[in-house]
Amino acid sequence: MSTQPPVKRDRTQYLYLAVIGAVILGILVGLLFPHFATNLKPLGTGFVNLIKMMISPIIFCSIVLGVGSVAKATSVGKVGGLAIGYFLIMSTVALAVGLLVGNILHPGAGLHLTTSVAKAGQSQVVASQTTTEFLLGIIPTTLVSAFTQGQVLQTLLVALLAGFALQKLGPKGEPIRRGIEHIQRLVFRILSMIMWAAPIGAFGAMAAVVGGSGWEALKGLLVIMIGFYITCLLFVFVVMGALTKLVAKVNIFRLFRYLGREFLLILSTSSSESALPRLIAKMEHLGVSKPVVGITVPTGYSFNLDGTAIYLTMSSLFIADALDKPLSIGEQISLLVFMIIASKGAAGVTGAGLATLAGGLSSHRPELVDGVGFIVGIDRFMSEARALTNFAGNSVATLLVGTWVKEVDTEQVERVLSGQAPFDETTLLDETTPLDETALEKTS
Repeated sequence: MSTQPPVKRDRTQYLYLAVIGAVILGILVGLLFPHFATNLKPLGTGFVNLIKMMISPIIFCSIVLGVGSVAKATSVGKVGGLAIGYFLIMSTVALAVGLLVGNILHPGAGLHLTTSVAKAGQSQVVASQTTTEFLLGIIPTTLVSAFTQGQVLQTLLVALLAGFALQKLGPKGEPIRRGIEHIQRLVFRILSMIMWAAPIGAFGAMAAVVGGSGWEALKGLLVIMIGFYITCLLFVFVVMGALTKLVAKVNIFRLFRYLGREFLLILSTSSSESALPRLIAKMEHLGVSKPVVGITVPTGYSFNLDGTAIYLTMSSLFIADALDKPLSIGEQISLLVFMIIASKGAAGVTGAGLATLAGGLSSHRPELVDGVGFIVGIDRFMSEARALTNFAGNSVATLLVGTWVKEVDTEQVERVLSGQAPFDETTLLDETTPLDETALEKTS
């Protein structure tokens, strides 16, 4: 007589209800006790730092296992080539959409921003990198420093080299591959423990931003904020929605409902990085193959920043209009070309988006750089839309690339999106998906 193992009780529903409550409480505390609320910022910062602590090992394990399980290196090249090509096209479209909406709204018109006001907060803008410095920065000092310094692109490089090396080892590399698989399980288990601190982090982050900025600071900036949010929504649900339906035959609303908890996590932390590990696990559970997920998701987090692209162009037009020095059509097109390249370095570094914005303006209209300090005041509020759009873009990109290379289990996609095969929240990874040893043997 066989006995069925006890069904694991999903307690994470209480966790996410606590996150919602913490966000509401944080807003109230920020409004009622602003001075006290600003001192709570370390709570949010600490939680995000805990998440970021896990990014490098998760990316390393995912890419090494993804690349190492592909039979031929050309397959990795095909996936990577399609992903990079898609990222470049979508970033260009996002930048163009931002310019189009910015020219329609003219968000900074009428503010008549003075140079003295514009310089307020400018000290928060980090220095911009040149293209050469950015490329050289991808190479870590040592293999270990790629992990200790928390540089995503450096970790990507080391992981790709390790994945190809593991691939070349053939059967001799099997013990190493299995070892990395076990490490990945350990890393995801640690992450699931960290997630229970999410309500504390969400409360601290929300209270600090509301208490620090207040509502008065937003009155003159409501147009660009609302315009930016609407633009991101249109880009996600119209542009991405059409692509998802035409290519993958999936309704984007069903996909985003499946990723609802990740969107809530990003909304509370304003960081798409906080949901990266969960996106990797959930896209594999959805039916996209491990190699495609392992290559597309981490690469997308560095090169597929649609929300950031929209932000860069709309902010540029806002600053130019606010200083009564509007950009000509020629200057806008030239700026768009610059941003296509520069936006690829705006990931994984705090303030990198502002640095890229400053770099673009200084290369075209140096007299507008002072206005970047003014945008800092609402950057935290716009970061939610940036992070949500970036995450949406990477989830859609993973599904599209998997469809193009025929590495998506369409039956599993339907089962998951219809609720027949729910994701196992208790372990962060569904042990019945292609992460088990038998399935890995079949793909290696």
